[in-house]
Amino acid sequence: MGSRMSWPEIRQSGEYRGRWVALDNCRYDAKTAEPVEGTIIDADEDLVELCTRIKQGENRHCAILFCDEDEIQPPASAQVRRTGSSFPPPTSH
Repeated sequence: MGSRMSWPEIRQSGEYRGRWVALDNCRYDAKTAEPVEGTIIDADEDLVELCTRIKQGENRHCAILFCDEDEIQPPASAQVRRTGSSFPPPTSH
């Protein structure tokens, strides 16, 4: 471990898909406060096992994220319809 990667790179890697990933020295998104990049400390399919190893190690202040197996989705902000209104467009009757 110890590789610095962006979250999209991690999600695309078959090595981490379906596993919990512990990241240290994270860079966070200013709007969502979610980690967007970090140094991979450890990864495991079992969250309890991963947390146990993290507790025993030196890197106790890390972010732990699940690398889901679904296709990468664009950020939620990119999925918002740009209609100028928060209401859906009217339907014709």
